[in-house]
Amino acid sequence: MTRSIRTPIPIAAALALTLGACAEGTEQAPAMNRATSQVADGVFWYNAGTHNAFFVDTDDGVVAVDPISMEAAAGLAGAIRGAVPDKPLAAIVYSHSDADHATGAPALRAEFGDDVPIIAQENALPIILERGDPDLPPPDLTFSDEMTLRFGGRAIELHYLGRSHSDNLIVTFLPEERIAFAVDFVSNDRVGFRDLPGWYFDEFYVALDLLMEIPFETMVFGHGDVGDRGTIERQLAYYADLRDAVQAALDEGLSEEEAMAQVRLDDYAHWGQYEEWFPLNVGAVYRWLASS
Repeated sequence: MTRSIRTPIPIAAALALTLGACAEGTEQAPAMNRATSQVADGVFWYNAGTHNAFFVDTDDGVVAVDPISMEAAAGLAGAIRGAVPDKPLAAIVYSHSDADHATGAPALRAEFGDDVPIIAQENALPIILERGDPDLPPPDLTFSDEMTLRFGGRAIELHYLGRSHSDNLIVTFLPEERIAFAVDFVSNDRVGFRDLPGWYFDEFYVALDLLMEIPFETMVFGHGDVGDRGTIERQLAYYADLRDAVQAALDEGLSEEEAMAQVRLDDYAHWGQYEEWFPLNVGAVYRWLASS
């Protein structure tokens, strides 16, 4: 396990880290309606238009995952104040480096203090540093495979499942409550985003299987409504069926354009964005399989 600290974290009494030893395209956040929902005692998701953030109350402060944007993060700060008044913000976590999820930490720090540490998977650091966006500051603390944050006795696990939608995407998991927060590489009964930009296909299918090894019962998504274990099982079935259908098209000698026009998975036709994005999903998987 690798831990990398760029600057000292000035909350030593509050932040106890247990590190495990396990081995770009983005969706733009539009103008938003905002709402906060409680998933379990002290566990919340915050909706800002098409994007969701996630935050957890502990005895020693709140941990917030994904500020989304400067506008959304200002709303998230208000949501945290409204849900758990008078609590400090103990940490900000980036699910991954994509700007439409990680932007906005300065708005949270403006409310809670400039010393609130930012945590991300280690591969996010060079990407964010190269970007040089003041609204998306680099993490203060990074990890490789797993990290467990412990605040006031509450465990918050961060799992890196390997490359999937990006090379630094993590899943947040609360073992006591069996609640997870996953972004972009899975959704709630929705096909993949457009032509699956930034997907690492071989590893993506491995990450899907590894996700099912986490014993969650409730899944909060970066986009869309809350789901459960069955929601993820349907996602696994969709991507397996998509791969098999596109492989069959390749075996029949169809071109990419022909496959995009002809391949259908009618069992998923009621899913979100099927008509708009499914042909693009087909094209992306076709290019992957054709190059394998």
